[in-house]
Amino acid sequence: MPDPVGKLPSELDQLPDRDAEETAEWAASIDAVTEHAGPHRAAYLLRRTLEHAGASGVSLPGLLESDYVNTIPTAAEPEFPGDEAMESRITAWNRWNAAAMVTRGSKLGLGGHIATYASVAWLYETGFQHFFRGKDGDGSGDQLYLQGHASPGIYARAFLDGRLSADQLDRFRQEAGGDGLPSYPHPRRLPWLWEFPTVSMGLGPISAIYQARFNRYLNDRGIKDTSASHVWAFLGDGEMDEPESTASLALASREGLDNLTFVINCNLQRLDGPVRPNFKIVRELEAQFRGAGWNVIKTLWGQAWDSVLAQDVDGSLVRRLGETPDAQFQTYATRDAAYIREHFFADESLRRIAQGLSDAKLLELFQNSRGGHEARKVYAAYKAALEHKGAPTVILAQTIKGHTLGSGFESRNANHQMKKLTGAEFRTMRDLLELPIPDSALTGDLVPYWHPGENSPEVQYLRERRAALGGLAPARKVAAKPLPAPAEKPFDALKKGSGTQEIATTMAFVRLVKDLMREKETGKRWVPVVPDEARTFGMESLFPSAGLYSPKGQTYDPVDRDQLLYYKEAKNGQILNEGITEAGSLADFTAAATSYATHGEPMIPFYIFYSMFGWQRTGDQFWALADQLGRGFVIGATAGKTTMTGEGLQHADGHSHLIASTNPAAVSYDPAFAFEVAVIVKEGLRRMYGPEAENVFYYLTVYNEPKVQPAMPEGVDEESVLKGLYRYRTADLTAAEAPKIQLLASGTAIHWVLDAQKILADEWGVSADVWSAPSWTELRRDALEADEALLRGEERVPYVTRALAGAQGPVLAVSDWMRQVPDQISQWVEQDWSSLGTDGFGLSDTRDAARRHFGVDPQSVVVAALAQLARRGEVKPQRVAEARERYGL
Repeated sequence: MPDPVGKLPSELDQLPDRDAEETAEWAASIDAVTEHAGPHRAAYLLRRTLEHAGASGVSLPGLLESDYVNTIPTAAEPEFPGDEAMESRITAWNRWNAAAMVTRGSKLGLGGHIATYASVAWLYETGFQHFFRGKDGDGSGDQLYLQGHASPGIYARAFLDGRLSADQLDRFRQEAGGDGLPSYPHPRRLPWLWEFPTVSMGLGPISAIYQARFNRYLNDRGIKDTSASHVWAFLGDGEMDEPESTASLALASREGLDNLTFVINCNLQRLDGPVRPNFKIVRELEAQFRGAGWNVIKTLWGQAWDSVLAQDVDGSLVRRLGETPDAQFQTYATRDAAYIREHFFADESLRRIAQGLSDAKLLELFQNSRGGHEARKVYAAYKAALEHKGAPTVILAQTIKGHTLGSGFESRNANHQMKKLTGAEFRTMRDLLELPIPDSALTGDLVPYWHPGENSPEVQYLRERRAALGGLAPARKVAAKPLPAPAEKPFDALKKGSGTQEIATTMAFVRLVKDLMREKETGKRWVPVVPDEARTFGMESLFPSAGLYSPKGQTYDPVDRDQLLYYKEAKNGQILNEGITEAGSLADFTAAATSYATHGEPMIPFYIFYSMFGWQRTGDQFWALADQLGRGFVIGATAGKTTMTGEGLQHADGHSHLIASTNPAAVSYDPAFAFEVAVIVKEGLRRMYGPEAENVFYYLTVYNEPKVQPAMPEGVDEESVLKGLYRYRTADLTAAEAPKIQLLASGTAIHWVLDAQKILADEWGVSADVWSAPSWTELRRDALEADEALLRGEERVPYVTRALAGAQGPVLAVSDWMRQVPDQISQWVEQDWSSLGTDGFGLSDTRDAARRHFGVDPQSVVVAALAQLARRGEVKPQRVAEARERYGL
């Protein structure tokens, strides 16, 4: 209970004190130090005491923040193994060519970003020269998630190592011809260079975490030895505001992912201003990562600060560095020495330090000397990160945005939007970088690229270093072989139907995959991914046989151990049960879906989720999946707007197929029957994992509504199922004078339409054919291709037009989706067209009541069909009114 003044007792107040007198003596000692030497001395002693306790094996919670200095003291820095002067020249060439490329492109109005790479150049170069393992050695090499806005620097490096020409640099952001360079890391646009799309900020960090975890998964399951692979994620401090950036930090520490390093470029600036104007982003990030269990290394100050910090005998300088807000540091980087003396060295102790510093030294400290700009400091941090075991590491490297680009760029709020340097600025940059470029080369409209020559010492050094590390980087290589096709038996089982048993298409899919996971050649390559609620999707049958992956195995006795389908975790478990995180699950899926390229090991992931919480919640990640050329099966379970009985608005999905249709890599299907599921999955395995593997992924919506699953009808061929439309049942009423109509349906709506077909025949004398439309989107894409062929002078009739050719009467399309989903194909249907769907917000009720509410139940389909025939004069209008009254509509 709180005391009278509202102070809550601490955790320690609740523990017995075995020696209250001794405790009081310790408290009195702290009070005495505070009184006689000040609170800073008391804090110092307490910190050192905590450090000593930890080193002695006393278990205590760590501090979340430390002093605003480098984590690795100068005396503890390892010897730098490279040729610092040589690496400085290489970095200078890359800086120049990156700035030249963007500036030349700006003449065409193409834009580009200069300041980010100028900030991070040494963070990359030190890694490329000494740490990043390539793909030509043993294993898979390292995985590099590079900052999207720094791509000009990576292109400049590829120009230096001979992989890009000057002509290609001049096609930066000019991709329409097919041979230009994409603006950012886009594997689909430049698949031999880029592995990971990262410019949609926030997706890189979460993807890197799950990539590191998937590396462990492959290793623990014995599929590939990935023990030497390390994941490096280069991030911006402003990017850490994105919720995905920090969403899975606890996972990385919980599973001890010491194969992962975040390098956060702390230049203290967002795209339009300071990241934390009145605060300190480094301190915030340090606390956040330490609290999540990460190893934190701060690389803040360059060598020029070493001697100055050594003069800080009372800690006043360190305190001043720690209390100065970021926006003020940005200002110091742009002001003269007098301003710095007046505003930073504000008390007597600080003024004594400043007296021994020249104006030139002050400017060097505040305008140049940052830890992220010095190879020795960066090397020490990277080496320490690789040597740390048991937890992931984050390196907080302080830099200056726009470094070496001149005073017009450095630390300016607008430098993210500044796309070019003037001729005078290039000359200043050349002099600063000490590049041997004559004035005569800088007189034209376009600043030249500069290469020291194929046989120059710089290029030779670069190539030697990369050869020692396993090949050029970044690089993407695909060496995976096709997977053998599975046996027909699992597919045939679904094609035979379920007899009298009612099963949902969700269960049909799970049964199919369970059988496919038993395949000798490919079974181990299936990767089930689920964001919790595996039991909702009927996947508990996989628990005992496949197991749920855990790097620790199962350290407890599960409560349901005595049951057949108990919760079994294992170090070699196959199922990735991610908890309640669609973002994390999709990041996991992406790592598995691209393993064929990253590791040369094709895996077959299927990610199953509530359909409402897939594309709507993580649509941006699906685009990144497509950009990364991922392959696998995405399963939107409990699909549609009316099948989730009682769940209500937030669980009701009537639009995911619309969102999916916008993604060119998503092959989308809404199967009505189990046999359609079998046909689609079989074809998906062929397209994605066969000899001519395509860079697509499949999206299937399946339903939780149990129905008797029919056998695949005679005369229905698999090709028509895959194309997206086939006649499932012809009309029983064959009288020539009977009005005729064509009913099209997908997914669970097929059952409403079949009921409507019978009612129309029995009660209204209307002859209706029923068509199953497994994919409205594939029908539309085929039609669009036919339209494009016409522009080339090729005559091609869309499949949907051909399939419906000769079908009598109008067409009525019905689905458990918004009407826009089937309406995608309306312009290519020659018959009169109308549709029914579940537009609007969802609601809680029974399935029948929900369908009546949206006007898609069998009786509503009947009335809509009669109304359509009445408009054509084939049914009397009063019959429509009669039907409405009869069915209570």
